[in-house]
Formats: sequence, C-alpha cells, structure tokens
Amino acid sequence: MASANDPFQFQEFEEAASLLEANRDATTITIDDEDNKPEKQRIAAGFTPDDDDEDRLASDDKAELLSGQKKSVPFWTFEYYQQFFDIETHHVKERIIGSVVPWPRKNFIHVYLRRNPDLYGPFWICTTLVFAIAISGNISTFLGKLGQPDYKYTPEFGKVTIAATAIFSYAWLVPLALWGFLLWRNNKAMNLVTYSFMEIICVYGYSLAIYIPAVFLWILPYEWLRWCSIMVALCLSGSVLVMTFWPAVRDDHPKVIIATMSAIVVLNALLAVGCKVYFFSKPEKLLPVEHAAPTTHSAATHST
Repeated sequence: MASANDPFQFQEFEEAASLLEANRDATTITIDDEDNKPEKQRIAAGFTPDDDDEDRLASDDKAELLSGQKKSVPFWTFEYYQQFFDIETHHVKERIIGSVVPWPRKNFIHVYLRRNPDLYGPFWICTTLVFAIAISGNISTFLGKLGQPDYKYTPEFGKVTIAATAIFSYAWLVPLALWGFLLWRNNKAMNLVTYSFMEIICVYGYSLAIYIPAVFLWILPYEWLRWCSIMVALCLSGSVLVMTFWPAVRDDHPKVIIATMSAIVVLNALLAVGCKVYFFSKPEKLLPVEHAAPTTHSAATHST
C-alpha cells in the first residue's frame, strides 16, 4: 500500500486547486493542444492557415460535385459554355452509339445525357458532317463528269459554306424553335415534360451522327444506293428525335402532338433530301460517239 507521502501517488485536482488558492503568486504553465489555439496565436507561432483553407475549399468542391450542383454563371460568359465542353471521351462514344443504334422506348436524354448535356460532341459531329458533305459532293461531281472530253475539274469550295450554313442552322435554329414551343405549351398545359435548351441542342447534334457514314456512300454513282442510305439514316435519326420528344407532348392536345411530331420528322427529312439533291446530282449518261456524229451531220444537211 502506498504511503500518504508517496510522491508518485495520484493527486486529485481539488488538491491542486487548494494549493493555488493558498499561494496565488505561484507561476502556472498551461499546455494547450495545437488545434485549440486561437488563429492569431498559431500565426504568431509560425503556423499559416493556407493548408486548412485549401482543404476546406477542396472539401467544398467535393461536396458540390457529389451533390450534383453546378455553380451558376451568366450565359453570356465564356465560363458558362466551357462547362459543356468538359466531358469524358467514353461518354461521347456512348452517346454517338446511342444515337446511331436507338433502342425502342428509350429516351436519349434520360438514358445518355442524365441532365449533363454537352456541346463538344454536337459541335464536332456538325463540323465533320459539313466537310464530309462538301468533300463527298466534289468527289461525286468529279466521278460523274470524268468521261466528258470538255470537262475540267475545279474544286467547289463554296459547298463548304453552303453545307455549314444548312447544318448549323438546322442544329441551332430548330432546337431553339422547339424549345420555345415546348416552353409555351408547358405554360398552357401543366404537368408536361420540359427539356432545357442545351439538352435539345445536344439531342439534335448527336442525331446527325448517322448521316456521316451515309454521306460517304453518296459518292458512289448509284441512285438506288443513295436513296436507300437516306431512308435508313432518316429512320434512325428520326426515331431518336421522336422517342426523345414524345414524352414532352404526349399529354398535350392530339392536334398539337401530330403537328409537333410531324414538324420534327419533316424538317429532318428536308435536311437530308436537300443535301442529297443539291450536293449530289444525278449521274449523267454519256452518249456514244458514233451516235453523236450522225446527229450533227443530219442537222447540218437540214440547215442547208
């Protein structure tokens, strides 16, 4: 048993308090934890709060990312559009495959976009389609007139401008009109599905991906092949648009449903058929030389 004067015996805090009460002039030392020090004392001791601030900012960014909330910025700033080009390559690949091979009863926005539209894929799809139409149209014209003796090939660079105007006008103006119409109908009839402007642009941009391989088939001088590829591309591209925007109008008036779906399909068909007719003319059949000579001779005899 320890004696009462054992220096190693545990002393209660009440005894220390009584000692301080007896001798008020005694010097005391307090050992504080570094985490409990005031901010000014830690700065005076050489501790800077930069690391803590960085950790706090990192945790805030992580919490914002996990919660799915994005920082709202004005639409006229570059930062607003920069977020739509921040996308992984495999996401773009999935969306292209989903637009080329659509599945029945699958909404493209709900399945592939998931409230995260991008402009990277639609921009490059439209740009690729513009150059594909212009280059393929020049090659098709060259192959169609290759056997003519008085034909001299000159590249038609004006087709690039015309193709760019047609493609980008369709990819931007049609979604803008559709977005305004759906917004107006949502104010007229409640409980309708609404899509954002960027989501509609994204759907229209990816729906044009199927036309890129179809355009390269139009180089071959076979009209049946061209029209078959147009029909296949129209069915695939139109099905993506119809299945995506059907939930937005299915609860509306029947006449509005028919008019909206018809406008979506007709505008898509006009773009495809218009590009085919303007950039890829029907191959001309050359007359044999032996049939052309008597015709000229007979015309000269008749005039005499």
